[in-house]
Amino acid sequence: MLLALDAGNSNVTIGAFDGNRLAGRWRLRTVLSQTSDEWGILLRNLFSLSGLDLSRVKGIIVSSVVPPLDPALAQMGRVYFQTEPLFVTPETDTGLEIGYDNPAEVGADRIVNSVAAYRKYGGPCVVVDLGTAITFDAVSAQGRYLGGLICAGIDIAVEALFAKTARLPLVEFRKPPKLIGTNTVGSMQAGLYYGALDMIDGILERLTAVLGPQTKVVATGGQAGLVAGESKYLKTIDEDLTLEGLCLIWERNRGR
Repeated sequence: MLLALDAGNSNVTIGAFDGNRLAGRWRLRTVLSQTSDEWGILLRNLFSLSGLDLSRVKGIIVSSVVPPLDPALAQMGRVYFQTEPLFVTPETDTGLEIGYDNPAEVGADRIVNSVAAYRKYGGPCVVVDLGTAITFDAVSAQGRYLGGLICAGIDIAVEALFAKTARLPLVEFRKPPKLIGTNTVGSMQAGLYYGALDMIDGILERLTAVLGPQTKVVATGGQAGLVAGESKYLKTIDEDLTLEGLCLIWERNRGR
């Protein structure tokens, strides 16, 4: 069994693979102060509640954009699973040629997403990940990671409006009942929702013009489903794209 962890700025997504089958999936808040023992106890409890056998885990792979978490996750792997976790780095063999000027600058999650999208859907393709940041990552038809765009995430916009204004409340991000708001909350929700939607569609229109009309667009991340219904381009949502990418990279590097 493989344990896959995607450590992001807001959440840590965890997957347990039995072969190529995702047998368990969990999402925890990112807590920088969490110790290796706390991680071990959390995973033991999650496995137990899901009826999975922790002792069957023979490998661990991690994509992390939160370096302070890495030592605790590495120690957790050694102590609780007697294995050294494989962290996805610019030196990891992912099967993609990396076209970034400095490959060390690319977030591991962006590469992992691109690996899974290219393998599952073919190229050219674009991955839109709606997380703390909204990222767009482009892969060519030949399997070359071309780069992408990084934008402020939806929650950042919501929190900024609340924090930087004197009278605007903290609102829930959701599709508003109508475009033209007739109260403050409705006006904010309309601006946030359609602002995010049109930003995403506008960027995707530009990307498909560059990559070609056969470009596949795949959305992932916790908020993908909130905007996909109204989007012209977000038709494929793959919630487990990152975890599946980690599994693919593990299979490629196992035994090296």
